[in-house]
Amino acid sequence: MAAAENPDLERFLREVEEITDLVEGLKSDDPEIRDKAFQKADEKLEKSYGGVEVVEGCRTKQNRTLINPNPSPSQPPNQPGKDGMESNQMNQEDFMTILEKDAEARRKRRMRSHKLANALKEKGNAAFDKGDYATAVQYYTDGLEKLRDFQALYTNRAQAYIKLGKYEEAITDCEWALKCNENCIKAYVHMGKANLSLKKYEEARQCYQKILEIDPNREKLVKEYTNLLELAQKKEQQEKEVVEEFERGNVNITTAHDVLKKLSSPNKIPLFYLGGVRLLTELMKECTEQTLFRTNNGFNIINDNEIIRRSLTSTTKEPFEVELCVSVLVLWQAVSRGNEENQRLLITSSGTSEQVLDLLSCKESELYKECLTLLSIYLSSEYGRGLLLCSLNLTRLMQILMGFMYCTDGTADGAMGILTSLVPENKFKKHCRSEFAVNVLPSFESLLKNLKLVNKQVFPQCISVSGTIASDKIISGQIAQSEEYWESCLIAVDEAISSVTEAEYRETLYALLGLMMNLSIEQCCTVQAKAPAITERCIFLLNSTDGGILTRATGLLSHVLRQSAEAVEKAVGAGIVKKMLRFVKAGGKTTTRYAAKTLAVCSSNSEQAREEIVKCDKKFTALRKLLCSDDELVVGNTALSLSNCFEIPGAATSLLQSDIVRALLKHAGGDAKENGLQQNAAIALGKLCLAEPRHRAELRELNGLQILTICMKYIK
Repeated sequence: MAAAENPDLERFLREVEEITDLVEGLKSDDPEIRDKAFQKADEKLEKSYGGVEVVEGCRTKQNRTLINPNPSPSQPPNQPGKDGMESNQMNQEDFMTILEKDAEARRKRRMRSHKLANALKEKGNAAFDKGDYATAVQYYTDGLEKLRDFQALYTNRAQAYIKLGKYEEAITDCEWALKCNENCIKAYVHMGKANLSLKKYEEARQCYQKILEIDPNREKLVKEYTNLLELAQKKEQQEKEVVEEFERGNVNITTAHDVLKKLSSPNKIPLFYLGGVRLLTELMKECTEQTLFRTNNGFNIINDNEIIRRSLTSTTKEPFEVELCVSVLVLWQAVSRGNEENQRLLITSSGTSEQVLDLLSCKESELYKECLTLLSIYLSSEYGRGLLLCSLNLTRLMQILMGFMYCTDGTADGAMGILTSLVPENKFKKHCRSEFAVNVLPSFESLLKNLKLVNKQVFPQCISVSGTIASDKIISGQIAQSEEYWESCLIAVDEAISSVTEAEYRETLYALLGLMMNLSIEQCCTVQAKAPAITERCIFLLNSTDGGILTRATGLLSHVLRQSAEAVEKAVGAGIVKKMLRFVKAGGKTTTRYAAKTLAVCSSNSEQAREEIVKCDKKFTALRKLLCSDDELVVGNTALSLSNCFEIPGAATSLLQSDIVRALLKHAGGDAKENGLQQNAAIALGKLCLAEPRHRAELRELNGLQILTICMKYIK
């Protein structure tokens, strides 16, 4: 029996809690807390009149003073002292000892119960994951018999009850979970769902608002549930209006009702159904007609019609089947436009999502264009987009839509518009992880290898979409490890470089370099192997007059050079040092960052690069200027380049009359956010003073010897 229904049990539980707190107080190391606990114990004893506790509302009186009715003969009875104080003290000590032992026993029993209940919870969760909700309920119930105040068991059972359509039981469990924890968000979530299913909209809304009161950061979650609540109310209102309009004799409503009846008739010629579908489409003028279509089983009538179904599913279609399929797609558009409930029923109907993708991939332009239009209707709202993400095979969808890059009409724009809307969603990326490398990447590689054939206006958007999905760490790793992908990129770059006019492939090349740059961050054997070939293309692109191309080519270089000594040798031999020094002098902020990193990589791996920096940048004018940058990455890489160059004889001496010591000391002893900056500056300062001891005098004047001493550990 629940505690709330049994006053004696509830009173007993309160007493147990009081006694437990009392025992904890007596154990405390704080004397003040112990004194208060003893005082409370005395008060509790005093309430027992002569050892007889009077229980209010009960006729029975129970003697609680008699702890041991059969004392050991070896233990003499307590002798009463003055005013009976000694006896009272001994009774109190015996009482508290018993309480402590009782509390410890209860604690151990609770631990055993919790372990058993938790095991049953896990079994219930496993059953729930398999869809066996009835079994899950039984496990959760068994767990609650072991431990009545296990909050998770109540919320889990409530969720299982909702799956079984037992909404009242779910609400009761949520209420019990809230008694265990009044701020249990899961309880309010499931209670809101149950109330929504019972069409208790105001109660559901209150549950969702309570979540926000508990945790204001759950605004997105609450918004999603509130949207579902509003859609349910909207659906109910729509269906009510349909009934009213039908009773009034609305012509469109009654006609649509009659047409649906006729379409459900079997064994008619295809032309009969074609005419019925077209007439029905014309009648779908307002939300009321759309709702009548839904409430009168319109989706099932269309899907269950044998001739219509055969036309939709046939691989090779006759002309009349193409015409019938087009009419059905137009009807779906008409009943779904602006009607969220119709969108849900359509896309979740058995086989519909597969049919849409099949029609989208067919060769009949009329069919795939209408499919693109249908998908675009879903994307016009956040709810519709969510339906597509949950219902479609997203990997196959992406593969199909990439195929439209060979189309020169507006189809390619529509396809990329759909992908641009869906790909940024985390659900899309997670869905594609397992199949992207096998089913999607080959299609993208084929487009790169056939750059002449693709739609040049839309293909840059396709590359950007690929870059967006590659922001997922797992997918980016799959792409970066694909040798075929990098080879396809090189083929595309070669095609763009060899074009007569640079502008022809400018946008494609710009987008492709960005994608290659992001993927080259991955440390893998494939990138290392392709680094020399990539470097060769980037060096050629550094002759471009387009600032965007120059920046991205430099960025790609800064990533791939660090992965290959061969690539560094190739770049240095091609005069990369002079180009990067020119960029740091006159380039923009982003170009300067990439150029400084490239110089750092080259100077770390090539003596020739170090010598060229010393030779080309007299007294390190350009590099010393970069030490004043507000970009910590630039300063850190510049300090690394300087430390490498100080190994060249005479390099440190050339800076005797400069501010190099002060500049490096500032960064070595500073508090930079970038860990590498402080260390690189320290290394550079140490190498500077080792190469030219006269710099130490200035360092001493600046009280920097301690920092130099610390820096020595970085120098090999």
